[in-house]
Amino acid sequence: MSDVLDRIDHKILRELQKDARLSHQDLSDRIGLSPSPCARRIRKLEADGYITGYSAVIDEDKLGFGFSVFVSVRLDRQVDDRLVSFEEELCRFPEVVDCWLMTGSFDYLIRIAVQDLNEFERFLTGRLTKLDGVASIESSIPIRRVKFLPARLD
Repeated sequence: MSDVLDRIDHKILRELQKDARLSHQDLSDRIGLSPSPCARRIRKLEADGYITGYSAVIDEDKLGFGFSVFVSVRLDRQVDDRLVSFEEELCRFPEVVDCWLMTGSFDYLIRIAVQDLNEFERFLTGRLTKLDGVASIESSIPIRRVKFLPARLD
């Protein structure tokens, strides 16, 4: 396999992205390749870093955390020690399920998963606003997810 993936590799990735629990036999049937070469390709995709792991997609709503809020945070200073300390503190909060360091008018974009608006308010006022260096916060509540893909494949 070269640096460029072929059509079969893309089929493998697409099928595993839909269901990573497929047996090699089921996967090989879906992509039109026998099980042994299919398994070799999977191992190669893993070794080359195209597949970095396997996980289950969890329904946050069923766990009681179906209320998401996107929060943009601006820090008072964008220096290394401030960024590192903010990120370390943020990683300790179970409510924070996704966080990105950003360009533009805000430094971070965070997705918070909580039970409801009341829990978000407690998190916001009791924890997030108390972190050193937080200069401003802007929240957005999503209405519904329009599209979700774990990764772009082509």
